[in-house]
Order: sequence, then structure tokens, then C-alpha cells
Amino acid sequence: MVSGNLFHCRRNSWPAEEYVGRTALQLLDFDGGSPPEQAWRRRLNSHANLLKEFSVTFMEAMRMMSLGLRLWSYVREEASHGRKAPIDPFTKEKCKPSASQGVPLGGMGSGSISRGFRGEFKNWHIIPGLCETSPVMENQFSIFVSRDGGNKKYSSVLSPGHHEGLKKCNDSGISSWDWNLSGQHSTYHALFPRAWTVYDGEPDPDLKISCRQISPFIPHDYKDSSLPTSVFVYTLVNTGKDRAKVSLLMTWANSIGGFSHHSGGHFNEPFITAKDNPPVTFAIAACETQNVNVTVLPVFGLSGEGHDSAKQMWDRMKQNGHFDRENFEAGTSMPSSSGETLCAAVSASTWVEPHGRCTVVFGLAWSSPKIKFQKGCTYNRRYTEFYGTSERSAVNLNIGFGKRRLRSGKTPYSRMKNFQNDGQPPIIDEKPSPGSNQQKSSKRGTRDTKQESVKDNHVKLTAEQVTNGGDLANGEERSVSKYAAVHGPQMAKATNGLGSQEPIPYLLSKNGPENVGKFLYLEGVEYIMWCTYDVHFYASFALLDLFPKIELSIQRDFANAVLYEDRRRMKFLADGTSGIRKVKGAVPHDLGTHDPWHEMNAYNIHDTSKWKDLNPKFVYRDFAATGDMSFGRDVWPAVCAAMDYMNQFDRDGDGLIENDGFPDQTYDAWTVHGISAYCGGLWLAALQAAATMAHRLGDRPFAEKYKLKFIQAKAVYEAKLWNGSYFNYDSGTSSNSRSIQADQLAGQWYAASSGLPPLFDENKIRSALQKIFEFNVMKVKGGRLGAVNGMTPNGKVDETCMQSREIWTGVTYGVAANMLLHGMEHQGFTTAEGIFIAGWSEEGYGYWFQTPEGWTIDGHYRSLIYMRPLAIWAMQWARSPPKAILDAPKVNLMDRIHLSPQMIRAMNEINVRKIAPDNRCFPSSAFRCEC
Repeated sequence: MVSGNLFHCRRNSWPAEEYVGRTALQLLDFDGGSPPEQAWRRRLNSHANLLKEFSVTFMEAMRMMSLGLRLWSYVREEASHGRKAPIDPFTKEKCKPSASQGVPLGGMGSGSISRGFRGEFKNWHIIPGLCETSPVMENQFSIFVSRDGGNKKYSSVLSPGHHEGLKKCNDSGISSWDWNLSGQHSTYHALFPRAWTVYDGEPDPDLKISCRQISPFIPHDYKDSSLPTSVFVYTLVNTGKDRAKVSLLMTWANSIGGFSHHSGGHFNEPFITAKDNPPVTFAIAACETQNVNVTVLPVFGLSGEGHDSAKQMWDRMKQNGHFDRENFEAGTSMPSSSGETLCAAVSASTWVEPHGRCTVVFGLAWSSPKIKFQKGCTYNRRYTEFYGTSERSAVNLNIGFGKRRLRSGKTPYSRMKNFQNDGQPPIIDEKPSPGSNQQKSSKRGTRDTKQESVKDNHVKLTAEQVTNGGDLANGEERSVSKYAAVHGPQMAKATNGLGSQEPIPYLLSKNGPENVGKFLYLEGVEYIMWCTYDVHFYASFALLDLFPKIELSIQRDFANAVLYEDRRRMKFLADGTSGIRKVKGAVPHDLGTHDPWHEMNAYNIHDTSKWKDLNPKFVYRDFAATGDMSFGRDVWPAVCAAMDYMNQFDRDGDGLIENDGFPDQTYDAWTVHGISAYCGGLWLAALQAAATMAHRLGDRPFAEKYKLKFIQAKAVYEAKLWNGSYFNYDSGTSSNSRSIQADQLAGQWYAASSGLPPLFDENKIRSALQKIFEFNVMKVKGGRLGAVNGMTPNGKVDETCMQSREIWTGVTYGVAANMLLHGMEHQGFTTAEGIFIAGWSEEGYGYWFQTPEGWTIDGHYRSLIYMRPLAIWAMQWARSPPKAILDAPKVNLMDRIHLSPQMIRAMNEINVRKIAPDNRCFPSSAFRCEC
């Protein structure tokens, strides 16, 4: 095992001096305005090519034709009910994805907005499960500079005008603005969750500008990291000989992306008033100081009917550099009509002396405090615990994070920066914010009923964009949330007993000791399922490292789900059969889509109660990583049920589960026969983990039972799959049974990451990893793509199915982490570097900040913004394991599990069976050990 910081294992890929002049970097090294040494960088005039999506081959299409027809019918049926199917390959976005992404805005669980590296605001994830990809081009930062008494002026939108529809003649809309930025001397620098845009003499040759974008993503801070807000800190440096009047402008459309700004009924206001049923609300703001004067224009439009047009707004800023102070006295605007777009603007003006510096701060916040799932309940988001559920929360969020916290000593920014520099978790103060909603006995979120006049310089925009859907039968709203606290007194009463058509009531039981509420995250923007568990297995390293309480909360949700059964019927599209939605003892594939926690297993391609990888992935790692005995005791009944459930798949009684001749695991298009390297290895790890966990919790019978199964299964696994240099794909006789699977050692990765003893001899592990490196990695474009999932022994990519020929980004990171765990540092970083080159480098395919599930050897993607690539944190885990694992006794706990005489006799009987395996004489049931 190696240790250290990942940043120091590769040379700096983008030296800052190659993008920004050294003089400019030194001048901007003030108040955090200079970008850091390690960052992802692009010039603003870089071309953003359209991304290419994968396609199936003719033979793959023929094999999946029946599935495709059933899926098409299901998608149409869901659409008829106004719902989007969890998987819909037939409906394509009107805005094709491009290589233009940048660091997204906002915290966790609050909805997010992406911001491209060229400055456009796009990819709106405000409504759960919906993503509007088109940029809203009215949302911009702009600059106006006046020198020499107004004889020398510069004005421009601070984004290149490379977008369809701009520069129309005789237009009163945003095409009339000055899109003068070429981007040749402007650069973007990203180190999530921060980003810097440096304008080195654009548009004013004597003005250096840095915009620092900050979002509240702070490891171990469960309060600030839930906030839907971002701050933009501008650093201005005047290198000229005369003083400059600089006016910065932030404009914002009343929209949540797509065509929402045309739907009508929107209004803007410079003051805050209380309303019923808070809609989606935006607040844009600037910080007024002794040197910075702030003015606002509460409303302007594209046409100018009834208010200023975009052109008139722009012309006023060019002439005056500010708006009228009287605008703060304006009331609420008239609601917009259908097809009309309302916008607002905030201006911050300052004088910058020759060779002087100045800082200007803008803030953006949005508030959509209530979530309504289409088939489920209404929930409050996490941040409502601290800022309430009223419309005013967007303004409070903006003021709170943008002004108060940036100026305090231990700011979110400083804690974030320190964590990135040294990896130490910050000390968190979880006290409620002033004005927050603390009336936890209310069944509904308490509204702020006072009408207040706010002199902070901001404009609030409100859009009636609440999703449609039926309320609860009694009209109540449950105060639980997508990443929100579940308050005991607010919960609806749980039912006694579970009817065949009733939702599962376990959600209503309690918040859990972690006290961070419930958390959901999507598998991907194209696979709309919450907390998909087979993928979460890879991605959860990020949560466990950065927000371990959230990870334990998710695990509690799945532990509760294991013990319940939902007998509602559903159709499985792969073969057209039907079955019950959730089988007791089975780990669900996901927590649902349109009614999460209550209608699980939204995935309906296969019957996942027969999958072989879900239950093994559930056991032990989080318990080992946190050392939380209370958590271990709480989930132990579910662990026992999940392990015992898997016994049905050990059909010959040898301790090892068998696959059933269909894609019954996360590779859900890649058929498996008999014993498989992937599922079998995960089962071995789970047996060892369950036995170890039982020993630590004092459950001796269970520990003995699963130690015996482990010993039994390990011998069978190696005998059936080890071929001298690696483990075969499966024990079947198909053409790909001897394929080299990149993920064949997933079980060993699981064991090593959990601090468990190795499943196999070290020489076998390293041999298999070396084989994967030489074949799956280096034989595919010299290692510049990552690890292909399947490779034949003759060095050709396995073309059995679309998934066998894909490179999965998260799996590649997992393989790299496994290599690091076994001292193969060169192979590990070279393997991961392939994903970096293909996805993030300038010669790659453009998948930065939207990493897909995978790509083909031609670089064509499948499923952008996917969950599994978070497995990159497993590499950091491998280099710096958690304290609970490092401090654990350096002994093999399996050796401490002493088998009883009965167990030893059972093992001897198994050995006899290996000599005389005639089932007619020795039926398998005679050698099953049940304790």
C-alpha cells in the first residue's frame, strides 16, 4: 500500500504560466484572485465540440429488439401519465451536449446549475429528476470601463459570443449587447468546487480581472454544503496610468432553463414579500462597501413592452455605468405573459486608482424549498432546517453565504481551501442561522409571514415552477427531503403492517443517529434512478471520505429496505415476465424514481431480486471505515438477512453462488454462466466481511457459519476460475468465458478497502492485475482510454455485447485503486491516466465535468454526468485509508473465529463430497450447514 497526496504523483498538466502571464498572476495574487498551481485550465476561445453518443451494432440491435419494443411501449405509457421513464433512450435533448462544461454551482441536495468554462449558465437541475441542458444566455456578467474622463470606454459581456442566435440585426434583445470578448487572452481555471476566470487585458488592455467562483461544498460540513448558493468575487487590478471607473453587471433571467421563461406568470421584485406555497425563487446580489456602489434594475425584457428592453438596459449602463437608486423603491413587477422573458440586473461600480486594486462581490442563490415527486409526497430540502421554507430564504441565503461568511475568520472558503491543500477535515459549527425555521413540531414548514423591507442590494426573481403531482390523501406534506432532515414530530404516522399495495413505511421511522436527514442522488441524467446501489458501490467512496454521515444514512435506508417486501407487481422488460417489486431479503437496485423510498426498484429491465452483486456489496465496508459500533449493530439484522438470502443461489452446496445465464449484475447486458469472477469474488469478500463483522459484534454462530462458507467457497472459486495468470470471466463454456474482465478482482478491491485479509495469494492478485494492465489497458490505444471491460486472451476487445467493449470510467478508477492497494503504483496511475487523457485533456473527447458511465474505443459516450466515476476517490482511499482501518488491530480476525466441532465435522463432510461428488449418493442438502 502506498500513501500520500494524489496531486504529487503526476507532473502539473497545465502550468499556470502557460495560460496567464507571470506578471498578471503576481498582480492578481490578492484576496485569492490568482488561480492555484493545480487546476484544470482552458482558454475561453477554445472550441467546444459536440459530443458523440454511442450506438449499438446491428447484431446487438437484433439481440435487443424484443427488449427495445417493450421499453418503447413502457416509455409511452409513462408519458401518458405525465411521467418520464427512468430509462428512455428514444427521447433526445434538443440541445446537444458539447465539450463546454465547467464547475457547477451550489451545494449538495439543493439543486444545481452548471456553468460552462466560457461563462454560460446551463444544465439546470432545480427540479429533481429533470435536467434542462440549454444555456440561458441572458444570464451573464458584463463590464463597463471608463477612463480619461469618459474619452476612453470599453464594454463587453464577459463571455465569448459563440452561441447560436446572437448578433442578430436590429434586435432589442441580448444580441444588441457588446459581445466583444474574443477569449484569446482570457482563461478558465477549475479546482472543484472553485473556479477562476482571468481576463488578462480583455476588454481593457490596462485592466487585469479575476472572477473567483465559490460554491459551498465543504467536506464534513453538513450545513453549509446543503446551501443553494454561489459567490463570485471579482478582483480588479488597474495597470494603467489613469484611474478607471469600472462597473460590473450581473443579469439574470427568470427561468430554470429550457422554455420555462416563456411559460408566463413570472414576476420580479426588489423587496421581499411573503407568499403561499413558495415557488422557485432566485436572488442576485452585490455587496456594497465604502468603495463599491450598487444599483439595480428590477425588471427588463427582450422586447421592451411595458418595461425597458435589453438594449435600453445596456445603453444606460454604457452611458452611466449604473442604474437609478430610486429603483430600490419599485414594487413587484407585473406577472409576465406567455412567451415573455423577464430579467433583472445588479450593477456594482467602483473607481480603481492607477496601479490600484479593488474587490467586488456578487452572489447568486435559488430557493426551491419543497420537492414534490410525481407519484409521491412533498418534502423539504435540507437547507430549510437553517433558513426556513419561505420565499425570503433565497435572499437570506445570498446574504448569509455571500457577505457574512466570506468576511469571517473561519469562512467556508478558507475551510475548503485548507482541505484541498492538506486534506484535513474542518471543524464544523452546526448552529442554526438567524431567522431559520426551528419549529420542528409543525407538520408543515413555517412560513415567514412578516412583510419586510430589505435594504441589501439585491433583486429577487420568482418563477411559478412547482412540479405537478397528487398530494397525500390527507393533504399533508411530509417534512422529509431529498437531502433533508426527517423531523420526528412532523412525520406522518406509520401504518401497522404492510398491505400488498401500500408503500413501505420504514422511511417514517426515524432520522437516524447521523442527524443529516435523507439523501438522494441520481445514477445519471439519462438513468433517472435514485441511489442506484450496484453503482453506488463504486461512487460511495466519495461520500464515505467527504461526508461519511450521509453515507451511513444511505446505508440505513438500504438496511431498512432489505427487511421489507413490496408485493406490488411489475413487468420486467428483458423477457416480458412479471414479479413483485421488492423481495424481502434482497437489496433493492435503487430507492425509486417518482416515489423514492416508498416505491423502490424503478429499474425494470431485469428482476434485480435475482442479481448476484447487490447483496454482497452491502456488507461491512462502511462499518469498518467508520468503526461505528452503533451503526454496525443497527444494520446487523439486515446484513444477516442479505447474506442468508444469497444461499438460494448456491445450488450445489459448495458455498459459492452461481449466476443464472442472464446479465444478473451491474453489467446488465453482459450474460454470465455458472461461477463468475465478478460476482463470485464479491461473494467471497462478503463472506469474509460478514464473518468478521459477526465476530466484532459478538455473533459467534453467524461468524462460524460464514467462515466455513468462505473456506469452502474460496477453494471452489480458485479451482474453477484461476487459469495460471488471471481469473476467467466465468466457468461456462461460452465464447467469452475465458475473457479478461477488467473488474475481475472487484471482490479483492472490496476486501482490501475494508481492511480485510487478501482473498487470494498476493502473487495471484498481482498477476491478474498485471494481465489487466497489459491487455485491457495498454492494448487499447496504448493506455490512453482507460481499461476496456473485456479483452480476449488473444489481445482483441471482447465484442460479446456493448458493455464488454466499453471502457467504464468508474471501473477503471476502481481497478487503478486496486493496483495502488497492492503496490503497483506505476500501473495504477497509468491506468487512471487513460481516463484523464480521454476525458479531460485538450486532445481528449471533452467529457470534463460531465464524466459519462463509459465510452467506446472510438470515444463515443454513454450516459453523461454519471455516478460511478466518483470511484476516483477510491484512489485517494487507497493512498490514505481512514483512521478506523489504519488503527484497527493488525491481526487476521478470521483466524480468531474458532470453528466448533460441529463445524469441523461439516467441513470434513464437504471434503468427502469433493472426493465422491455423485449427487445420487450424496445429495447436496446433506452437506449444507445451517447454524
